[in-house]
Amino acid sequence: MTNYSEHFKLDTTSAKEYIKFLKIFGNEDELECDEIGDGNINYIFRIKNMTTGKSVVLKQADKFLRSSGRTLDLNRNRIEAEILQLQSQYSPNSIPKIYHYDDVMCAIIMEDISEYKNLRLELMKGKIFPNFANEISSFLVDTLLPTTDLVLDRGEKKERVQRFINKELCDISECLVFTEPYTNDRNRNIIIDENKEYVEKYLYSDLDLHLEVGKLKNNFMNNAQALIHGDLHSGSIFINEKGIKVIDPEFAFYGPMGYDIGNVIGNLFFALVNRKHLMLSENKDEFINWLKDTIKNIFDMLKEKFIKKYDLLVKDSIYINPKFKNWYLNTILSDSIGMAGLEIIRRVVGDSKVLEITAIENIEKRVVIERELIEIGIRLIKNREIIKEGKDLF
Repeated sequence: MTNYSEHFKLDTTSAKEYIKFLKIFGNEDELECDEIGDGNINYIFRIKNMTTGKSVVLKQADKFLRSSGRTLDLNRNRIEAEILQLQSQYSPNSIPKIYHYDDVMCAIIMEDISEYKNLRLELMKGKIFPNFANEISSFLVDTLLPTTDLVLDRGEKKERVQRFINKELCDISECLVFTEPYTNDRNRNIIIDENKEYVEKYLYSDLDLHLEVGKLKNNFMNNAQALIHGDLHSGSIFINEKGIKVIDPEFAFYGPMGYDIGNVIGNLFFALVNRKHLMLSENKDEFINWLKDTIKNIFDMLKEKFIKKYDLLVKDSIYINPKFKNWYLNTILSDSIGMAGLEIIRRVVGDSKVLEITAIENIEKRVVIERELIEIGIRLIKNREIIKEGKDLF
């Protein structure tokens, strides 16, 4: 039996032996293991004790991307484990519990959250979650503001910035979100034939748009504002009637708060536009109205909660100035709106698409939906400075 002193990639058999070695369940009962992840950069297993019925999730980083074989720094799982532990201090009910992290095997053992459902898939089914706006806005404020210079000791903040440098995964975002959708300089965009001329005209050739994208890209690369999740799309949020669980922060680093907020808002637009055109069930109007209210309420609730949290936590004599507070909040909100637009566009034309687009079988409807999403994205990017309330997002 290995002593796990060197890294190797686990499979369903070796994952069970590894869990036994760690004595996660405290005994040698029969274990069942299934691989439950299909992502590109990690391997995820659910291991269940067949005697007690208890289960855990094992997430392991490997040295290579599944799709291309490109090498990746194994340090990303250390970043993920540490940010989950930090976020659990700020928002304990919204983060899976971490039971163990192994920096040799690059493996995290965490709570099995299978009683929660993938938000993206639930929205595609037309499911309504009345408390979601309240839950996700609280999560964002509670996990972002406390990690800034405004609250955290300045020396500790600088040490965290260094500790959470995430060069390789930031490089992926800098290319796939902020560059390639507007230039296709690596020829990796995936665009249906019927929309190629449209994309050429409205994305590749609009230099005014490129200017605004450049401003947002520069902000993303140089504004070490808060410890952000870095990939907070609706597939990273699991939900049920009890609340939410936020997972998969392997893209975490110190960046602009608006990137996380914008990712949440942008991904809800995919469900909104998809269901508006394709939903056939009798509760369509109820679902669409709820989802529009949810997008609006996330924006407005976040403003209210941010101000209250700011007044509670910020003590610096310069930062408590109400004029500074308002300026600071307004920059976060405008960043969030612009980042939402970027997220929408990159998922439509880039090579990392979402189910709300790829599942559309009718090509005529896909053309309409993609163009509507691109128009929304452009409007959010260009108008981010003048949108002040949630209702103005539409």
